[in-house]
Amino acid sequence: MIQANDFQPKRNTWTLQDSAVLYGLKNWGDDYFSINEQGNIAVNPQGKQGASLDLMDLVKELEGRNLKLPLLIRFDDILEDRLEKLHKAFEKAIKHYKYKGHYKGVFPVKCNQQRHVVEELMRCGKRWNFGLEAGSKAELLIALSLIDNEKALLICNGYKDKRYIETAILARQLGRQPVIVIEEPDEVERIIAASDELGASPIIGIRAKLSSRSSGRWGNSIGEQAKFGLSIPEILTCVDKLRAANLLTDLQLLHFHIGSQINDIGILKDALQEASQIYVELNHLGASMGYLDVGGGLGIDYDGSRTATPASANYSLQNYANDVVATVQECCESNCISMPTLISESGRAIVSHFSVLIFNILGTSVVPSAIPPIQKEECLTVRNLRDTLKYIQKINKKSQVDPSELQEAWNDAIKFKDDALTAFRLGYLSLRERAIAEQLTWACAKALVEGLPLNDFLPKELHTLQSTLSATYYANLSIFRSAPDTWAIQQLFPVMPIHRLTEQPKQLGHFADLTCDSDGKLSRFIDNGQVKSLLELHKIKPGEKYVIGMFLGGAYQEVMGNLHNLFGRTNAVHVRLAPESGYKLNHVVRGNTKSDVLEATEHDPELLLEKLRVASEQAIQKGNLKISDARRLMDHLETSLRQSTYLHK
Repeated sequence: MIQANDFQPKRNTWTLQDSAVLYGLKNWGDDYFSINEQGNIAVNPQGKQGASLDLMDLVKELEGRNLKLPLLIRFDDILEDRLEKLHKAFEKAIKHYKYKGHYKGVFPVKCNQQRHVVEELMRCGKRWNFGLEAGSKAELLIALSLIDNEKALLICNGYKDKRYIETAILARQLGRQPVIVIEEPDEVERIIAASDELGASPIIGIRAKLSSRSSGRWGNSIGEQAKFGLSIPEILTCVDKLRAANLLTDLQLLHFHIGSQINDIGILKDALQEASQIYVELNHLGASMGYLDVGGGLGIDYDGSRTATPASANYSLQNYANDVVATVQECCESNCISMPTLISESGRAIVSHFSVLIFNILGTSVVPSAIPPIQKEECLTVRNLRDTLKYIQKINKKSQVDPSELQEAWNDAIKFKDDALTAFRLGYLSLRERAIAEQLTWACAKALVEGLPLNDFLPKELHTLQSTLSATYYANLSIFRSAPDTWAIQQLFPVMPIHRLTEQPKQLGHFADLTCDSDGKLSRFIDNGQVKSLLELHKIKPGEKYVIGMFLGGAYQEVMGNLHNLFGRTNAVHVRLAPESGYKLNHVVRGNTKSDVLEATEHDPELLLEKLRVASEQAIQKGNLKISDARRLMDHLETSLRQSTYLHK
C-alpha cells in the first residue's frame, strides 16, 4: 500500500492494479466496485455475476440529461443485493445449526427516510416478509403507509405518547403487525391505559439495558447509562404491571441494541449471551415470548482492513449471522425453551453501498514551487536561498544521497525563509522580494522530494515534505449537506477519482468544499486500517473535468445534512440495470433550487426580487445603471432562483 507520507511519484509505469491497491478498492468494494480497462470505476450492481456499468460514462450521460454535479447516484440493484445477502446469511446459519426458528429483518427508517429508498426496500423485501422499524411518530406514519404485507413486522421504538401508542394498536385492525417496544418505564402505564380505552391490545416488546461491555463511537448505547431501555429491576416491575393488567401474554419480544457500527464481534457475542438469558427468564415469568430483536449495529468495512477499528469490522456478514443463531440456540436448548424468531434492525449494512456521491473539482491551490527568474541586485536572503537550491540539486546528482545532507539543506532553507519574513516585518524587504524568497523555499522543498531516497530512516522533517507541497482541491459540494458525518463524528468514507486510474496520481491533496467554513473540508482518508490526511490525486488537465466519488455513504448522510451557507440537496437518481443491457432511470429527484432554500429559511423569493427591482429603478434614475444592465441583472437573479445552489461551469 502506498502511504501518504512516503508517496514517491517516480515510477514510469502505472497499472490498474496499482490504483486498486492505492485506494483500497478491492478491500472495501465488496464485489460492487472495480476498475475497468478504460481506467474508470466500474459498478456491478448485482455483484460479481451481474452486468457492469462504467461510472464515468454514466455520469456523462446523466449530465446530458441536465442532471448536473454534484449528483447522488443510487443503485437500486445493490439495495436488493444487500437484502438478499443478509437473508441468505441467516438462512445458511439457520440451516447449518438446525435452528428451529426463523429470521425476519426490519429496516430502521431513520437510516434513510427518502421515499423512493423505503419504497424500494419494501418492494424488494416482500419475498422475505421484510419489515420496518420506526423511531418517531412521523416514521410510524411512513411505515404504516408502506407496509402492505401482513407477515412483515413493524417495530415501534423511540419515545411514545398516547397518540403514538393508540395509532400502533389500531393499526392491527389494518392487518399490520406493529410491536410496541417499551423503552422507558412510564410507557407501560400508557400502553395499559390505551389498551383499556380501545378494548384492544398491541404486541408488546421490552428493550433491555444490557450490562455487557461495548466499545467504539456508540459504546454508550449499552449499560446502565444508556439512553433507552429498562434495567433488570425495571423489567421485573414492567412484567408485574402487565400481569396485573392481563397483558402479559401480549409480551412477545425482547429487544436490545449495543450501538451502531459494531466493530468487534466479541462484543456482540457477550451481549447475545446476556440477552438470551433474559429472554429465557421472561418465558419463565409467563410472557408469551416469540421474538428476539438483536437491534442494529451490523458493521460496514469502510476502510477494507477487516479490523476492530471505528471504520471497519473484524467479521463478515456470515460471521454475524452465525454468532446470532448459534448463541441464541445454545441458550434456548439448554433451558428447554422454544427458539424465537430472530429479528435484526440492520440499516447501515443494507443501504451504505447503494449510494455514491459524485462531485467535480472546480480548481486547485498549491504552494508556488517554480524557480523564479533572477532579478537585478537581489538581497542577501534571496541569494542564500538560490545557493541552497543549487546545493540540493548538486546532492541529487550523486549516486548515493546522504539524508543528513538533505536535512541540513532544508534547515538552511527554512532559516533563510524566516530571515526574509523578519526583514519584511521591519521594512527592509519589499513584497516582491518576500514572494521570491517564499517561492525559492518551496522550490527547495520540491527538489528535496525529488532527491529523497526510498527508505524508512529519513528524518521526520523530510518525511513530511510531501505534505508541505500538497494541494487543496476545491470540491463542488457542501460537506455539511452531503457528508455531515465526516465533520460531526470524523466518519471515514472511501474517496477516490472515478476516472484516469490508468495514470499515476502525482499530487497529494485534500478537498475544500464551497462553504465559508474552515471545517468544510475532507482531510481524513482511509489507509488500510489507519487514517491519512492527504489523498493521492491527479493534476488537473486544462479544459477537462476531474470527477471524484465518495462511496458507502447511503446511511444517514442525506437526512442529517443541513443548509450551511444555504447549499441544498443535490440532484439524485435511482438507477437499475435494464433487463437486456444498459440501465434505466427509475426515479429522478431534483435538488433544491436557490428559491427552495430561501423559502426554507422564511425568505420570500418574490419579495427579494421586487426589492432588487426597485433598487435598480432608483439606480437608473440616478444615472448609475443603464436600462440594459438593469435588465441583465434582473434576468440573472430570476434565473438564479430556479437553479441549483451549487456551481456550474
